[in-house]
Amino acid sequence: MAVRIERTSEFVAEIVMDRPEALNAVSTEQAAAIAAACAELASDPSVRAVVLSSSASRAFCVGADLKERAGFSDEDLRAQRPVARAAYGGVLGLPVPVIAAVEGYALGGGCELALACDLIVASNTAVFALPEVGVGLIPGGGGTQLLPRRIGWNRAADLIFSTRRVGAEEALQIGLADRRVPAGLARLTAVELAEGIATRSPVAVRNAKAALRRGFDVGLPAGLEIEDLAWADTAFSADRAEGIAAFNEKRAPRWPDPPAGPGSRSPGGSSHP
Repeated sequence: MAVRIERTSEFVAEIVMDRPEALNAVSTEQAAAIAAACAELASDPSVRAVVLSSSASRAFCVGADLKERAGFSDEDLRAQRPVARAAYGGVLGLPVPVIAAVEGYALGGGCELALACDLIVASNTAVFALPEVGVGLIPGGGGTQLLPRRIGWNRAADLIFSTRRVGAEEALQIGLADRRVPAGLARLTAVELAEGIATRSPVAVRNAKAALRRGFDVGLPAGLEIEDLAWADTAFSADRAEGIAAFNEKRAPRWPDPPAGPGSRSPGGSSHP
């Protein structure tokens, strides 16, 4: 299998990219497997956080499988495009927080898979780059849109136009990575972070993610309306009653089971921009 799902606990799932021999180069098969894994987890109401990781110690993902593409006709490339978009869009559209655990190379589509996550944990071995313009392409997995939203237009233009590689220290400094950890600890740190998130109100976390995503590119008045809808959906849920009761009784919350369905507690539907 090019991708597998593991449950690290009752409420946290891990999508493991598992083509170590190809450093997780995204073939058509792997893209379809990533999309299928995301669809499965999006429909599972028990999932409260997701980690995206790699079984390859040298790389998170080195981008598109150029060996496969070398034999493509134009028609083959057009046919593959919706499969690839479904993979990147599947990660981006997950209704719960998604954390990338990056060890080694995150190049091209691999960098874009990390960008589609909400948080990026990078080990000291991490190397990020979008090299597409050097081979006659542009970043097509969301890179031209997600990178400037993370690090600003000018810095994104620098990385995309120059194709230069960014190590873990610079990635943290410019906001491309959110946490930097010693080599070999990215996955453990990402899982621990996901487990912590999973102890919070599932309704509140999903709605907070939806409000963050939908409000990012709108004006402040519209953003505040988005926030108000998310607040109301959360405040009048069973989670608020349980959260306040747990606080007053000085115990850990016992969150009610959420409704079934992807993003069913998120006001307005899809959770991506």
